This record gives sequence, C-alpha cells and structure tokens, in this order.
Amino acid sequence: MTYFQRLSLFVIIDSCIVLSAISISTLIINVELILPDFELTITSFTILLCHHFFSIRYNLYKRLWEYASIGELIVIFKVVTYSILITFVLQQFILQQPSSRVLLVTWLLHLFLIGGSRFLWRLYLDRMTTTQDHKVRTLIVGAGSAGIMVARQILKKNEQNLLPVAFIDDNPQKQHLDILGIPVVGGVKDIINAVEKYKIDNIIIAIPSLSRKQLKVIFQECIKTSTQTKILPALEDLITGRVSVNEFRDVKLEELLGREPVQLEMKKISKTITNKVVLVTGAGGSIGSEITRQIAMFLPKQLILLGHGENSIYNIELELKSKVPFKSIDIVPEIADIKDEKKINSIIASYAPDIIYHAAAHKHVPLMEQNPDEAVKNNVIGTMNVAKAASNHRVKTFVMLSTDKAVNPTSVMGATKRLAEIIIQNMNQNSYTKFVTVRFGNVLGSRGSVIPLFEKQIKEGGPVTVTHPEMVRYFMTIPEASKLVIQAGSLAKGGEIFVLDMGEPVKIVDVAKNLIKLSGHSVEEIGIKYTGIRPGEKLMEELLQKEEVHEKQIFPKIYVGKTISTDMKEIEMVVNNLDLFSKEQLRKKLNSLANYRAQHIEHNIVSNGGG
Repeated sequence: MTYFQRLSLFVIIDSCIVLSAISISTLIINVELILPDFELTITSFTILLCHHFFSIRYNLYKRLWEYASIGELIVIFKVVTYSILITFVLQQFILQQPSSRVLLVTWLLHLFLIGGSRFLWRLYLDRMTTTQDHKVRTLIVGAGSAGIMVARQILKKNEQNLLPVAFIDDNPQKQHLDILGIPVVGGVKDIINAVEKYKIDNIIIAIPSLSRKQLKVIFQECIKTSTQTKILPALEDLITGRVSVNEFRDVKLEELLGREPVQLEMKKISKTITNKVVLVTGAGGSIGSEITRQIAMFLPKQLILLGHGENSIYNIELELKSKVPFKSIDIVPEIADIKDEKKINSIIASYAPDIIYHAAAHKHVPLMEQNPDEAVKNNVIGTMNVAKAASNHRVKTFVMLSTDKAVNPTSVMGATKRLAEIIIQNMNQNSYTKFVTVRFGNVLGSRGSVIPLFEKQIKEGGPVTVTHPEMVRYFMTIPEASKLVIQAGSLAKGGEIFVLDMGEPVKIVDVAKNLIKLSGHSVEEIGIKYTGIRPGEKLMEELLQKEEVHEKQIFPKIYVGKTISTDMKEIEMVVNNLDLFSKEQLRKKLNSLANYRAQHIEHNIVSNGGG
C-alpha cells in the first residue's frame, strides 16, 4: 500500500469514527434529537477539521501501528483533546451556549474509538506475525533492557523465525510477572525446568554486560539441556552500531574459561617497544602472529617478522600493512630457519633489534616423540642460535616462550623446551642481554592445541577423541597469552622464568563436551571416544617445579619462578653428538637431562643413530 493510499484510508476511517462519536454522544445526551440541526453541523465540521489538522500536525497518519507504544497513545490524546477544546471555544463564540455535556461524551468516545481502532489494528498485525506454527521456541536469559529489546525485535521483525516463550532473570522483583506478554519464569537455576516445561528449542543469553565468570555459570546450566545457546553481541558492538540487537552469535569456548580480559601496564610496555626495533621468531605461527599484532599497537620503529613458512609470514605481513594505524611501522618479513646459525646471526646483526620474542618451536607432542632429533634441532639448537646471536649483537632483551610441559617433562617436546630454558638461563649469567623465559599452558586455537582437532571431528559427525577421562590442562586464549608475554618482557631483569596465571585447570573431556554443545549438537549425537594416554603425555601439567616456586605475583596474572643453577656440559654434549644417538637413546637422554638426573646411558651409542 502506497503512502497516499494509506493516508486516504485513515482519513476515511477517522472521519467515520469522528462523526459516529458525535452522533452517539448527541443521542445519549438528547434522545429526542432525530435530525441534525445547525449546532450539530457546526460541531461535527469543527471536530472533523481539527482532528485531521492535528493528526497531520503530529504525524498520526505516518506511524507504524505494529510498533505502537505509549508515545502513540499520547499523540492520540493530544489530537482528540485539542479538537474538542477548539470546538468548545468555537461554540462559545458562535452559539454563546456551548454543549459541554455533549462535548465531554464526544471526547470520551472519540478517544476510545480512535485509540481502539489503532489497538485492534496492532492486535491483528501481531496475530499475523506471531503465528506459532514452525516457530523456534526461545527462552531469553535476562529480562533487563537488552532482553526486552531482543524480545521486541523478535516479535516485530522476526527474520530468524523465533518465538519468545519465556524470560529467565535472577531479579526476584521481575519473577512471575509478564513483560510484553512473556512470563519471567525464574532465575538461572530454573533454566533446565523452563526448557522442559515450555518445550524450548533455543536459548538466547541477552545480558551484554556479563562478566566471563557470570557467563560461564549461565552457560553451564544451558548445556545441561539439549537446546542450542546463542548470546547477544558485546555491549560495545551494540553501542557503536557494528551489530544489531537481533544478530545473535555462538558462545565462544574462550568465554567459558571464566577469565576476565588482561589489563596491561601500557606505559611500561610502551617504553620497551615504542620506536624500538623488535624481532619476532615464528611470527607466522598462531601465537607468534598474535604477538606481532599486539606489538604493532605500540608502534615500534621496525618490526621484523622472522619465520620458516613463506605463506604464513606473507599473510601476517599483509594483514599488518593493511591496517591504517600501523602504516608508520617499517614491517620487514624475513624467511629463515632458526637452525641456520649463519643466517640468524646475519639477520640479527643487520637489524640490531632492541628486543627479540622467540616464539619459534616444534610443539606437537606425539610428532616430537617420533622425531626427537628434529625436536632437539629446532627447540634446542635453534634457540641456542638465536640466543647466541642476540648476545653477540647486544640485544637488550630476549624473551623465549616456553610451556608447562617443560616442568618435570615426560615428553620429548617438554624436555627440549626445558633444555631451551636452561640454555636461556645460562646465557643470562654472562651476557649484556637480559634473557628471560615466559612459561604458560595450552593456548586455545593454537596449532598445537587440541581444539582444532575437536572442531574437525565435530564437523565430520564425531566421535571426538579424548585420551583419558581424567586428563586436565591449563588453558589460555591466544590474545591473553600474547599480551602477558609482552608484559613479561617489559618486566625483565634477566634470568627469570615468568609463569602466567592460567586459572584453574580444565578437564579435556569438559572442553570436548562444551565444544559439542557450542556447535549445536548433543554429546549423544557426536559421541566421545577415549583413546588412551599417548607416549610422553601426563594426566596433569604443572607450571613450576618445587624448587622454582615463588608465590609472589610481580604483576596481575604473572608470577616469577626462582632461578635454578644448571650445568650446560651435558646439553652441549648432546648437541655436538646428536647424530650418534638412536631415537630411543635420545629420548632417554633428553628426559634424563631435563629432569636433572644426567644418568649414564649404558648402551653403546651407535654411529648411525638408528631408531
């Protein structure tokens, strides 16, 4: 219907309503009146003319009545009241004897019929748009302003075919009341009962200001049901208009860690990075690339992206250079293998970086068990090459990323990272460069993480493979780990092992279940299969050895471990005679060295290094 057609229709309907109101009120007050007289004609013409004038003046004919609220009722009240008042004044002026009782009844009928006609039209439209057939029955968690906004949007502009059935809110003053005709049926603890009672298909968490701990509590209740759970976008995204209130998204796994965002000490980091030359090894990896993103925000003079894989280095270079704030940074890609001592030395000599973040490493536990020699070459010899070059060329700070698997290691990967830590601590004793290590647990979404495997298995229909039902790990998000690594670098005095506060350890099977639920499936649909602990794995990782424990936090979420004196001779022996070890001998030797036992291997070292 065009605007002109709509306007014409409303003018005709309102004209009939106005004339009907006048006629009925006249009959009520004077039952003997049969034919209209001069007074009735003047009254009818004045009210009708004033009604249309004020309706146009207050845009009454331009309003969409399916969205009508208190504002529209106020406009109707003004239009009707002003029309009657002007008619009263006109009657007083022309007739000298205004019909006060007739006008009062007319005002009441006029108000009732005009308001009622709009209300009936809204009811009709509501009925047309909220037919419940094939609708997704939805439970909204949060009956605050955001939740009400979501419900209103769903009711009026329902592109996702949702039907709001009930609210959940912990505010006892709202419980057992109706909002927009939707009942508030209880608090978070009542989610399971509400889902069963109201046959809910979909849950929307509509509290954009939730902390992660609060979100975790709510989601833990949601996953006990068989429904899919969505969440309202972040408050800042709604305020800035990047997303609308009806653009729901999946809950992210990292949000369920219950950890609040990391707050950095900007001044200290800025002093370390801004207008400085920074080099990042493994810059194309998941953690290395995020470190470069975080560093770029502090506008270093030059940022060297060093990596072995050309595609990943090209991608992160392209990403950083495409961002306007980073245009002033000289971003330099360098393709190099950290095992190539001469090339690494040449690069560091050429750029003379102020700080190096060493993120390059082999991290895959089972693969390193099969290839211990490659683990030594990359994680031990590669680290030694970069560290020596940094010391030789007087780099101010060298930050190496390590892992919780380096604590009392049982795997080749963990053992090689522990030996790399020993090398770094040893280098710090006789160098201008401040060498430090930052140790943390599993990083969600990193290439060595189990999460991508779980996601792939879920996408393929399952089952999700978990090694052991009691396997637990510490988890942290990539941005969180990267920020804390940069913060730790700014705190370096030399020789420290910084340990990131990973929060509470999480069962791997719980991570798998959460991922399945987040994907909109049930655990029964996908299934979980236990495969047994793999070589080199432990049920639980530690972040510090007993001798390293130092309870005091030097910065929120950052601890520092005590330095332990170590002997480099055995490590140098392994490095210099790597080709003489068989795979099994090498595994044993690495495990022995990393756990400070330096036991003698009785077997003869075979010259071919066969496994």
